[in-house]
Amino acid sequence: MNKLEYDKDSLTKQPWEHYLKQYAGTDPRSISERLGLPYDEETHTLTVWFLGSTYRVTHPDFAVEHLPDEQGYYPLEEMIKAKILTLRYLLNGTNAESSGTFRTYREMPWGEVYLRQFDGRCIKRLAFTYGNRLADFAKIMDHLHAERISQGDMSYELSIYPGYRVRMILWEGDEEFPPSSQFLFSDNFPLSFEAEDIAQMGDVLIGSLKSFQTNRG
Repeated sequence: MNKLEYDKDSLTKQPWEHYLKQYAGTDPRSISERLGLPYDEETHTLTVWFLGSTYRVTHPDFAVEHLPDEQGYYPLEEMIKAKILTLRYLLNGTNAESSGTFRTYREMPWGEVYLRQFDGRCIKRLAFTYGNRLADFAKIMDHLHAERISQGDMSYELSIYPGYRVRMILWEGDEEFPPSSQFLFSDNFPLSFEAEDIAQMGDVLIGSLKSFQTNRG
């Protein structure tokens, strides 16, 4: 399945076509070797892991198909932003280990770039969406087999790509204070992603959580 829906203003169309052209011109064997992703010479497909599901991605056209699992929703098939993010990961990423340290967006080397956008599109959006719905948040994250951790009032750690882990932390609101949230990223993210990628990643994560909940009923 490879359904695409551009935003109404088509702001995603130009980067999608740009990175797809770059991907088509890249040797898939070099991608496989650099990222440690299996490549099938006969079917011209790379195996990609994204948010807990396994996908087969063709080269050079980037047609995406998930392998059956219990997730019930497959953002890499459905979301143009997830596709663009994954194209950039395939083109620029590296198979790098984290030291185990996690950092906020601001603490990244390019932390002042898109900081206001990241705060509004990701941190505030996560707090607004799930800050007073911790039980719903927990159900979705448990469904994704994310790891429960002990930060904030509720928090989970999950892998978006192999070795690249994100922590999503919520503090529940009350009569005196509104809910709040935080994203933490494993310290290897700057080796494969830039500021714009991380801002897009927050959008993809929150959009995926809402869609997982919808598809689970």
